[in-house]
Amino acid sequence: MTDGSRGRGARLLITADAAGGVWTYALDLAAGLSSAGVTPVIAVLGPAPRGDQLVRAAAIPGLELLPTGLPLDWLAEGPEELRASGEALAALAEAARVDAVHLNSPAHAAGTAFPVPIVAVSHSCVVTWWDAVYGGALPPDFAWHAELMRRGCLAASTLVTPSRAFGEATARRYALPRRPVVVHNGRRPMAPPGEVPAGTPPLFVLTAGRLWDKGKNLRTLDLAAARLDVPVLAAGPVAGPNGDRAEPRHVRALGHLGEPALAALLAQRPIYASLALYEPFGLAVLEAASAGCPLVLSDIPTFRELWGAAALYVPPRDEAAAAAAIARLASDPLERARLGAAARRRAARYTVDAMAGAMLDVYRPLIVSGSVAA
Repeated sequence: MTDGSRGRGARLLITADAAGGVWTYALDLAAGLSSAGVTPVIAVLGPAPRGDQLVRAAAIPGLELLPTGLPLDWLAEGPEELRASGEALAALAEAARVDAVHLNSPAHAAGTAFPVPIVAVSHSCVVTWWDAVYGGALPPDFAWHAELMRRGCLAASTLVTPSRAFGEATARRYALPRRPVVVHNGRRPMAPPGEVPAGTPPLFVLTAGRLWDKGKNLRTLDLAAARLDVPVLAAGPVAGPNGDRAEPRHVRALGHLGEPALAALLAQRPIYASLALYEPFGLAVLEAASAGCPLVLSDIPTFRELWGAAALYVPPRDEAAAAAAIARLASDPLERARLGAAARRRAARYTVDAMAGAMLDVYRPLIVSGSVAA
């Protein structure tokens, strides 16, 4: 089999939701798999995709999009609801005549007999999120979710995580007999920038993502912003589907931005800051790095693994240290240029082709002759 023919003829069911970064991941992966001759079939969980998300999906050759109406796994109200979702996905896999299933929530594999092999990719989970954000014992209300997650990890033919640090945390927290396979996420180049939003200052700090998620730690960046002369902008939703809400006082919240608008801001090469307490990978950081933005990141194992010397690191809950690092960069254009160039070079490791190729290597041994293993 040549590299150009690997995967030709296979059909792969991928679960995804439109509420966060998994949607971006799934579409980028689908595009890479489509280029390799695999037919991606995305089963959409949770809220329906927005218009701009549907436009991006429609541009991927051969992609089949299947809305399911199933709840997001982390919003399920009990184990029965999550098991029912797993059974519905197994039935969908059979009806869609796929060769393998790629679950972006391993818990869907718990106690469910799928008709084809399962690759489970854990992008995050309640247990490791709680460890990073709060620490201490997990609330009893979450115990059932932790148990289904562990069972799903064990049921999958292969478990994958997007970083080594997160894989180690997952294996430790769920007492897994072996570490997950690590496949770093990749990101395609963003859409051409649109017009820069009116009122954008010449020098600013930017952060982006699910601002309502306490794991993103917008609160510390907001406190740091109060110490800065340079404005701090934040792109992304401030209200989450679980009822959580961020209410920044010093950061300027921009709300959800479409890709052209976000690309326009990144093209200005602002200082990009992420003080996340919990970040199994961080696609928004990759987008900023690819645009040549200098990075100020929280000193957590994932970011150290992914970005090495191509970023400045600060303690994640220390607003004074964050403000000082940002202020130093704001006053030093040469250092901003140096760090931005280093970030862009590092980002070149994390491409869609590299991610899709690595995932094909995971799928291939699991699928019968005539598809990915042919």
